[in-house]
Amino acid sequence: MSISRVLTWQVTESTGYETAWAEVDGESLRARGRAVGTVPDPYWISYTLETGDGFVTRVLRVSSEDALGARELELVRDGAGRWSADGAALPALDGALDCDLGLCPLTNTMPVLRHGLHRSAARGERRFLMAWVSVPDLTVHASPQRYAPLPRTVHGARVRFTSGDFQRDVTFDGDGFVVDYPGLAHRLTR
Repeated sequence: MSISRVLTWQVTESTGYETAWAEVDGESLRARGRAVGTVPDPYWISYTLETGDGFVTRVLRVSSEDALGARELELVRDGAGRWSADGAALPALDGALDCDLGLCPLTNTMPVLRHGLHRSAARGERRFLMAWVSVPDLTVHASPQRYAPLPRTVHGARVRFTSGDFQRDVTFDGDGFVVDYPGLAHRLTR
């Protein structure tokens, strides 16, 4: 399967927008994106994402700028499952497969595609440890998350996303990309 998409979301949580250029080739994803937000203060980010087989993150590069200045992050997962940020080891993330860029609907795609959660509710709930990147400060945190497929709707697949006390029923299209993430973002392009 080879898919190229340009996706734009209105990011309601930051009162901003994100556009991502995404390519799925077999079981890997390459993407680049830009986002702008105004809450809590104006910021912009630019990112590139590369996964390996099974949609497992290889590298996420992010640039960010706000009133406090410019920052850059290179988040890398090596072949042994170890993570580093700008070359510094992050042992709390060892074994995690995915990055999760804050306020970025695109990064919800990898676990959904890997496990086919957008295709069948029979697949059951999955638990993940994510390398969560806060925006716009670009700090990296370990984030336990759960994805549970729900019965399909006329408009697509729904997956219940849970992280701590936060829970949302997210709608995905047939290619595994977020259409609606209540309270966070909704897609403007099909």
